Amino acid sequence: MFKPKFRYTDKIVNNLTLIAAARAIILNAPLVPKWEVSLRREALIRSAHSSTAIEGNPLSLEDVSALAAGRDIMARRKDRQEVLNYLEALEKVPEFAERVPLRSEDFLEIHKIVTKETLENPSDEGAFRNRQVIVGNRITGEVIFMPPPTEQVNQLVNGFFEWFNSPEISGIDPVIEAGLTHYEIVRIHPFIDGNGRTARVMATLVFYTRGFDVKRFFALDDYYDQDRRGYYGALKGVDQNTLDLTGWLEYFTDGVAVSIKAVKDKVIGLSKDIKLLKEKGQVALTERQMKIVERIIAKGAITNREMREIFGLSDEGARKEITKLIELRVVKRKGKGRSLYYVLV
Repeated sequence: MFKPKFRYTDKIVNNLTLIAAARAIILNAPLVPKWEVSLRREALIRSAHSSTAIEGNPLSLEDVSALAAGRDIMARRKDRQEVLNYLEALEKVPEFAERVPLRSEDFLEIHKIVTKETLENPSDEGAFRNRQVIVGNRITGEVIFMPPPTEQVNQLVNGFFEWFNSPEISGIDPVIEAGLTHYEIVRIHPFIDGNGRTARVMATLVFYTRGFDVKRFFALDDYYDQDRRGYYGALKGVDQNTLDLTGWLEYFTDGVAVSIKAVKDKVIGLSKDIKLLKEKGQVALTERQMKIVERIIAKGAITNREMREIFGLSDEGARKEITKLIELRVVKRKGKGRSLYYVLV
């Protein structure tokens, strides 16, 4: 079984304290639902942009935002597909979180989503590597480290998941667990390509599964994209003889602290000086209602017919969902009769 080695240094402890304090502010701040949806959508787009950009994808944040909204852009097919794949993987995080215990088959499915129609050999998508590779920076050409021999991959992956699904995980801070998960997947390098993106999806899955980012507000890849030299340096800096992950975790928790502070500052800016919200607190929406609001943000409006088609609802079910959103003053009616549609308040 994978047995991670690390120490809780003053830096790690201080970072975890700052992260916990910022997270508490975010989760308890008064927010209207459309702000929650906007924060969640922004985090999704920024994560997809940053995680693919780290590995050389040239699409801009605006390009990724357009793809997330279903619009076409002028770009190489492979670049577009990488972003669309990552967006799909992030959207499916709640679905994978329900798979307990998570198995190597699920891990392969995540990789297949991340790499779909982007690899030279389609048989490498959703499959463990069958040949030796090196881990390097695609932009600079720098060799970071040589992964374990191909014949060890299955054993190492099984050992990782034995740890990942073990009871001892509950005693580890979710930020530390996410950092350990991220590094071990990159170290094993179980795939021909897409290891970094798959590792970052798995770290996001840890945060969601452990209840750390239930609202999915945090774009944790931003920090690493903005500091690619530091990111690769922290990965390379782990001694492959001792595999002491203390230094890596100091860097990883730095990134989480910076990312979560950015969200905290934005949430405080949105919610301050709003008397009604301070009196009522947050308004909770169901997952389906959040997706309805997301659809309105992406397309500008939604009709009853679109709700029925997208979410498989009956006419009565669609009316029930939209009535609740109207009562919460999240959406309002526009038009009449067959021209009736709904927009954000």
